[in-house]
Amino acid sequence: MTDAAYIFLDESGNLDFSDKGTRYFALTAVSLRRPFTVYEALDSYKHDCIEYGLTTEYFHCSNDNTHVRGKVFDIIGCHLDAMRISSLIVEKRRVDPQLREPEVFYSEMVARILKPTILCELGSDGKVIAITDSIPFKHRRRIAEENIRTALEQALPDSAKWQILHHASSSHYGLQVADYCCWAMHQKWEKNRPKWFDHISPSVRHEVSIP
Repeated sequence: MTDAAYIFLDESGNLDFSDKGTRYFALTAVSLRRPFTVYEALDSYKHDCIEYGLTTEYFHCSNDNTHVRGKVFDIIGCHLDAMRISSLIVEKRRVDPQLREPEVFYSEMVARILKPTILCELGSDGKVIAITDSIPFKHRRRIAEENIRTALEQALPDSAKWQILHHASSSHYGLQVADYCCWAMHQKWEKNRPKWFDHISPSVRHEVSIP
């Protein structure tokens, strides 16, 4: 088994800076190391859902029904000791207009949350692997990827071993956990509903509001 640390990232809210968009944008990083004990519990519950008659392919917090959502949060809550959660919360109306292009804003936020998270996980000689959900603006993905890598290369020590991947959330339970955690964080700020955040709060190490 490797000594790699995994960081799974997800965002909640949208990249619409008009009055029609969400007030807040949340970006959340969930750090995990193998063995991923939460995966086994989520996989077992997914098959419970299928045997019950649901068509569950993967968990997605905003789409899952209330019962499923509650059960998944219960599962995550039983494995909080194995994860660290960090979030950036951005009040979009206060963002500099020069940073509002989606790929510029997204890459700036990812770099901001990854820098301290990667540094925190570099305590051993292992590698840090960051996995984000597939970047939403496909035609500008290369720009965002280049911006993220440039920012991290400038900020991290040369000895750091790290890698960034962009995968569909259905391919990793880690991304699904990050989706749930980020949704809970966004509900707390956007809707003033802390109910779901309370499920994950013991493992929240950083909750930063910017600017």
